[in-house]
Amino acid sequence: MSDTTELERLDHVIKNFAPEVADIYYIREDESEEQQIKTGRLHENRILGIILKYFLEGKPKVTTGEVEQEYKNYFKEIARSTISTYLNMLKKESTLYKERDGRIVYYIFYKNPPLNIHPFWFTRIFCIVPAYFVRAYYFSDLFLDAEQTILDKIEAEKVEMVLENYKFLIGLIILQTLKNRSSKCVLCQFSKEETYNSMEEGLEEAIKDRSDVLPEALLKILADYGELSIFGGIDLEKENVKQQLVDNILILEEEYRKDLEFQIMVSKRRIERRLSQLEGKKLDQDTEPLE
Repeated sequence: MSDTTELERLDHVIKNFAPEVADIYYIREDESEEQQIKTGRLHENRILGIILKYFLEGKPKVTTGEVEQEYKNYFKEIARSTISTYLNMLKKESTLYKERDGRIVYYIFYKNPPLNIHPFWFTRIFCIVPAYFVRAYYFSDLFLDAEQTILDKIEAEKVEMVLENYKFLIGLIILQTLKNRSSKCVLCQFSKEETYNSMEEGLEEAIKDRSDVLPEALLKILADYGELSIFGGIDLEKENVKQQLVDNILILEEEYRKDLEFQIMVSKRRIERRLSQLEGKKLDQDTEPLE
């Protein structure tokens, strides 16, 4: 899947692991955008969220072109000149500062984003959508590379036994990441609260269906993996973190193998029921008489 986009790879994972949320996990609805109110603040919020995404990836300096490209990836496209205008406004407000390297102009946070503040206040300044999706992309690649990763780590005859549990753990981390995103979007001043409440409920249900018989200690670890570092989660940009993550997940797989096997067995029946219920709802909607 090397020619696919990050979102397409994530979508492939979701359809494989949690098909019942495949139609809701990516939704983004902003009241301000629909009603064309507070759009200036909305653009600033999103631009700062994009710069935050780069910052969390270990890239504190960004260009107008990079912001423009990422804006198109996550939001309704706006003109490059509009992005430049807001970047310069943020510079005038001392939220950002400029640094030149020849003809290239970089924008940098004047002060690093705060750590461990309440998400309500954080989302007043930053859109967190890009940062959470990048985290979900990171784990979706681990999910898709799982078989080769395990083949490189353990004996071939043990791969089948370990693979399902290993992917199940990563799938739970992805769902937790997406749920964390929706819980922050609910708090955003620009968001359509009803939409994100519904999304959060759907993701919570999907997580519960796949975790309710797992030990709390394991769930706490997975929750930390699914949270941004600014809210207390692990920092994915630390040196050798990917290797450590893989090793840690394999350790968890071995330690909680019996719990995972039982959970997976229970979950499969639940997921079949959920999908059947969703299909029934769709059929009901399709057969509703026209007024």
